[in-house]
Amino acid sequence: MARKGKVVIDRELCKGCLLCIRACPVKVLEKDTGPNASGIYPSFPANPDKCIACGNCFEVCPDVCIEIFDLEGVSA
Repeated sequence: MARKGKVVIDRELCKGCLLCIRACPVKVLEKDTGPNASGIYPSFPANPDKCIACGNCFEVCPDVCIEIFDLEGVSA
């Protein structure tokens, strides 16, 4: 069974480079349809249930605005 994860992106810190979207192997992230306070269209987790906590998006983010949580073994 694949790992379960959660990705959180700080919309206001994201500069919209979209590197994280290309780095995600399971297509969790997409470009948001609404701008942040700076007028930038940040990335957002459009398919959060697909996240496997691989950390690729975190690794490529030049602004360190992404957090990854590994939910494996965590019960709701």
